[in-house]
Amino acid sequence: MKTISVLTLAILLTACSQSVPTETVESLVANPERLKELRQQCKADRAKLGDTLCNAVAEATRKRFYGNGNVPYRGRLRKRKIKHAKPVAAVAMA
Repeated sequence: MKTISVLTLAILLTACSQSVPTETVESLVANPERLKELRQQCKADRAKLGDTLCNAVAEATRKRFYGNGNVPYRGRLRKRKIKHAKPVAAVAMA
């Protein structure tokens, strides 16, 4: 009898806990229309949607904007030497 009551209590506590958000960062990154809709809703009423979902929306927006962080031009800019222009006096003499 004790195991049944303990099991019932565990089920009730599980049912009362906060549910996991259905929108993940990855699903929002893959669905830009839904991301745009949720961004507008978070901007209008963040308390209604909750911090967890709005934080996921913000993270998905950041990932869509920055991508994975690997940009093709990052390394080349550091290695490229800048050619300085000749002084005006040197150009006039030549």
